[in-house]
Amino acid sequence: MYSCEPPRLFALVPCAGVGERAGAAGPKQYAPLGGRSLVAHTLAALQQVQRLSGVMVVLSPGDDRFEQAVPGFGGWVERVGGASRAESVANGLAALLARGAQPHDWVLVHDAARCLLRPEWVDALIDACQDDEVGGLLALPVADTLKQEAGGRVAATLERTAKWQAQTPQMFRLGLLRPALVQAGLAVTDEASAIEALGHAPRLVRGSLENFKITYPPDFELAERLLGSRR
Repeated sequence: MYSCEPPRLFALVPCAGVGERAGAAGPKQYAPLGGRSLVAHTLAALQQVQRLSGVMVVLSPGDDRFEQAVPGFGGWVERVGGASRAESVANGLAALLARGAQPHDWVLVHDAARCLLRPEWVDALIDACQDDEVGGLLALPVADTLKQEAGGRVAATLERTAKWQAQTPQMFRLGLLRPALVQAGLAVTDEASAIEALGHAPRLVRGSLENFKITYPPDFELAERLLGSRR
């Protein structure tokens, strides 16, 4: 049963991956971008969201680079990351509970590699989901024609109508998300999928093309250009 206290909002940033596809020398979250580390941009945006009661970063147990990469970070750091994103998020939720978070509180899980995040996008997600029974996520309608690949060639053209590309943050109540991740297992790739597996339908909140996840080497150049245009 949920508490009568107003729900708080927490951001949780899984940051325990190695980012092999990005081609960076080491974990991509620590790669330089626009004069500071990639993850420093991510956390700076989240810390500008005034309605957040706290921001937690989940690192791998052996991480010895974060404090140098993000000097002066004012949030929480937990070195409880696991072998998968889902495990890192689940361990982070347990750490939030240990710090006093309640089951009815909202948790906004955000990819460390979506470093072009703007605070107003997070506020739009909160506005859309704070009175929702389930929660939701930033996402974009698919605009391009989709192709199914086999052996480097087109095997089929897929219907794109009503299809959306998931982004983050993804916002759900701690008391719903935690058991959802346990049931979905470690292979689930985002929080919404775990919520869906319980039979719920997360709300889709339109995001931005700029809120892309840095995954491949050319993505760094694009992010640099976009950061430069903001300045």
